[in-house]
Amino acid sequence: MAVTGDTTQVPAAVHPDPEDAAHAWWTIGPGQGEFRSEPLPGPSDSEASVRTLWTGVSRGTEGLVARGEVPESEWERMRAPLQGGDFPFPVKYGYLNVGMVDDGPAQLVGRTVFALVPHQSRYVVPAEALVPVPEGVPPRRAVLAGAVETAVNVLWDAAPLIGDRVVVVGAGMIGCAIARVACGIPGVEVTLVDVDAAKAPLARALGAEFALAPADPLPEADVVIEASGSGAGLELALRLAPTDGEVIVASWYGSRPVPITLGADFHSRRLTIRSSQVGAVSSRRRSTRTTRDRLEVALRLLEDPAFDLLLGGTSSWRQLPEITAALAAGTAGELCHTIDWSTA
Repeated sequence: MAVTGDTTQVPAAVHPDPEDAAHAWWTIGPGQGEFRSEPLPGPSDSEASVRTLWTGVSRGTEGLVARGEVPESEWERMRAPLQGGDFPFPVKYGYLNVGMVDDGPAQLVGRTVFALVPHQSRYVVPAEALVPVPEGVPPRRAVLAGAVETAVNVLWDAAPLIGDRVVVVGAGMIGCAIARVACGIPGVEVTLVDVDAAKAPLARALGAEFALAPADPLPEADVVIEASGSGAGLELALRLAPTDGEVIVASWYGSRPVPITLGADFHSRRLTIRSSQVGAVSSRRRSTRTTRDRLEVALRLLEDPAFDLLLGGTSSWRQLPEITAALAAGTAGELCHTIDWSTA
């Protein structure tokens, strides 16, 4: 059933949907949204009809979307593959969707699949847009494919070598995903740095060391990755970088200005700041790997049960109004919050 009215409070009205319709969540203003009923066509020979099981909330990017902070210069580049509407509002946004194929090519029917689809109960897409989830990956864990795919791309950009000391600044979902993937490289020592001492047990459970900023001594580093989402974290990453080293910036700040100090020893140590962005395959692999290849790598890595540590709370799809308000207010949890669509 569709919900209309002020969805930041109790829904004002509920009415029946057409039988062949999906519940789709649209953000219509800062911290505000509504469920829309969207008719679904039958799939063509090259398409598949999918029933959503879980979606995941990408706190960083979806927080910017919920606040309307996607810069106008990035409106086209930031479009999700199957986004509805346009930035800033109204927009149907999201890209962590795990579902079950109900109708389509025989090799996909009954399979659990991952797709870059917004928060929506059902959808029809080209079959090539679906990536089968390995049997060893539970459907809820599979929503982390976007985070692990980002981690793969960041590490392709950072290119750590065997035995390197990798320091990741920021122990949020992306930082933790990067740390766990890096821990799988032989001989690599990984340290997660964060301002929250409560992150220490999580870091160690992922196989990494933990350093509390600014209280603990700074770890030595060969590779420094910044995933904190804060200017202070980027400043710290620059201090951690070795002479002639570089800082790989995985954070994206949207329209917020981020002042950093490029005086002091920045030039004498010949430091480099380099961005890493999941919208395109790392330049180190772009000639040999596609975005689908990268996503398939991420899904295979998710056979590791340690990634369950990155899953936060779960909410019913009907609670998306409250979740969107929390994203806009900056009070959403740092780990991956999952949306259960089983009752949709």
